[in-house]
Amino acid sequence: MQKRTKIITASIVAGVLALGATAAIAGPIVYRDLIVGEAESAPSVTAAPPATAEAGTEASDLTGEWIVAGGSFAGYRVDEMLNGTDVTVTGRTSDVTGSFTVDGLSLTAASLEVDVASIATDSGNRDEYFRSTALRTDEFPTATFVLTEPITVDTTPVVGGVQTVQATGELTLAGVTRAVTVDLDAVWNGGDGQVAGSIPITFADFGVEAPNLGFVSVEPDGVIEFSLVLARG
Repeated sequence: MQKRTKIITASIVAGVLALGATAAIAGPIVYRDLIVGEAESAPSVTAAPPATAEAGTEASDLTGEWIVAGGSFAGYRVDEMLNGTDVTVTGRTSDVTGSFTVDGLSLTAASLEVDVASIATDSGNRDEYFRSTALRTDEFPTATFVLTEPITVDTTPVVGGVQTVQATGELTLAGVTRAVTVDLDAVWNGGDGQVAGSIPITFADFGVEAPNLGFVSVEPDGVIEFSLVLARG
């Protein structure tokens, strides 16, 4: 009986060790696929003209002041490495404000402000780290982008038509300002417009140290993303 008990005990221990090894491998995958889930899609513009606007119709004079309207968001996309498993994380906030000045077919001025402290992911612990340690939002609660060169398109926007342009400006994050260039997709929907794009960044360029806790680390590069609904001011 004692010998049989030892055999059963050894089998249980072996099973526990095997289960532990499996959990060490599967844990990060479960975290990625079931807890974090699929990352938000990269922002893109949507051609959604109202019934009163016929697709393909040229926009009337767009000259004037425009503002960021409801339905806009901004945030970031980063890649984490959790025990050898890649995990993509996206954070979002709808607390975005901005103004744009249009003169004919040219965007002559633009400024955006994002409430960084309100950016949220799937994890409150991660959000707290990014706010308090990485981005220091108590000291630098917002990020801004200011256009430094006018943007001019060759053709008048048409309802439902997507145009791709390049914007040059200054991005300020965590109190550090850097010159950046970003590709933008824009669509005119008859009454309002939408602009979407992303800005690749290296955290160290803005004095931000990507966290590394041993079992989980954040890649040194990330992406700032945004989707903006524009309406007349």
